[in-house]
Amino acid sequence: MTPTRFLITATALALSLPTQVTAQASQTTQEIRQLIRDGNAYVAENLEDEPGVYSADGSLEFWSSGGLMNRIPADTPLGTYQSFSLTAKYISVIELAEGQVAVAQYYSEGSFHLDGQDPLSNYFTRVTQVFVREDGGWKVRAAHYSPVMGGTGTNQTTLN
Repeated sequence: MTPTRFLITATALALSLPTQVTAQASQTTQEIRQLIRDGNAYVAENLEDEPGVYSADGSLEFWSSGGLMNRIPADTPLGTYQSFSLTAKYISVIELAEGQVAVAQYYSEGSFHLDGQDPLSNYFTRVTQVFVREDGGWKVRAAHYSPVMGGTGTNQTTLN
């Protein structure tokens, strides 16, 4: 199937979805967008990572440093910060599996200084996160961060 034919087929399928599924997607989109914004606000206020964000199965991640894939256990110790002012922009959410799995893509921009690392004053990355619904909430199951041209990613390549 050509890319154009695939796009036409996917668009036709999306337009034919029942209203109930579309309403659920809208609710999921709102929940995920708020979760991302609230996560940034939590870190800015507490200067530590928000607890309980990862799936019980952990997360598989590529970081903006360009390093190798990282497996993040659910019980990873929280990072602490000297400063944090990241903002999520243009958050798009694609719902998969009717309210059970969603993918968010957005830009993360600002500055932060994670304890033990160099401060980043021009952090600007593209973010893709896969969320799964667990225990009534959304948890991160996978993520990919890559710097936008003119922006900076992290220097951290491993969890430790």
